[in-house]
Amino acid sequence: MKGKFDSKRISQSVEVAKLYYIDDLDQKDIAKRLDLSRPTVSRLLQYAKENQIVNVDIHNPYAKAIDLGEQLSEKYQIDVVVVPDNYEGLEDTLEAVTAYAANHLLSLVEENHTIGIGWGKTINELSKQLVQLSKNESYQAPGGLNIVQLKGSVSLSHAETYAYQSINNFSQVFNTQPQYLPLPTIFDEVETKNIVESDRFMSRVLKMGREADIAVFSAGTVRKNALLFQLDYLTDSEKERLRKHAIGDIVSRFIDREGKVVDEELNNRTVGIQLEELKKIPHSILIANGTNKVSGVHATLTGGYCNHVIIDTLLAQNLLTI
Repeated sequence: MKGKFDSKRISQSVEVAKLYYIDDLDQKDIAKRLDLSRPTVSRLLQYAKENQIVNVDIHNPYAKAIDLGEQLSEKYQIDVVVVPDNYEGLEDTLEAVTAYAANHLLSLVEENHTIGIGWGKTINELSKQLVQLSKNESYQAPGGLNIVQLKGSVSLSHAETYAYQSINNFSQVFNTQPQYLPLPTIFDEVETKNIVESDRFMSRVLKMGREADIAVFSAGTVRKNALLFQLDYLTDSEKERLRKHAIGDIVSRFIDREGKVVDEELNNRTVGIQLEELKKIPHSILIANGTNKVSGVHATLTGGYCNHVIIDTLLAQNLLTI
């Protein structure tokens, strides 16, 4: 304790500190209650801190997430954001990650930007979070925006891709007409795909995707219940080969652990932006959550296909162990 021992001052400091820190009274009310001047109350509070009668500890609930993000940014040499658990009070990690991503996206969008989007559960949840944010009366979408699908969106099965719901939500938020890519994600024959892509309308949409200012997408898996495996694009032998050699997909292009395309013939039958083109987009944003996405996210970062990553803490922790 600093200076000469003063029992009266210590007693007063303790009393003032209790009223201020525990009872949550302001200095004016404390002064009135104890018949002291306000400057005296202020000096007693300062005395309490200097003499360790009061110790102020600041707990940052986001510290863990910030630390994980910094470690992963250093590891992959890329901008990684780890969304804290219970971000904005959301217990579901997918909702939390996409809520953060929605806020981030709104901060990036500028007039005349083109936003290219993938599809799937993550992008659909992102689109719903954007709709909620846009209900804020203070939000005004920039003018001249374009929203375009980065890959073919027609499903050959009854499995839900959320492709149309997602782009329609994006278009509603940004007050523009959606630019659909109404083709299967994967054609049976390369020749057929090339002919269809040469159509003037299709080539225009594909060009918009390649020249987008912002791209938002997630990473898929090669588990038996992976969405792409449920859409009747692939034969059983193709699925088995992919499960053996690939670890996941981004924009429906299957990659190995180094981020390299595993099947060139299949890749040539796939409709949409190429991985090398994805690298060139100014804001190429990967959004993912869940430990099942670890390998896919790692391969995406290793391949350098994005320049910004938004993930949850558990996924982040697992990435650090690879």
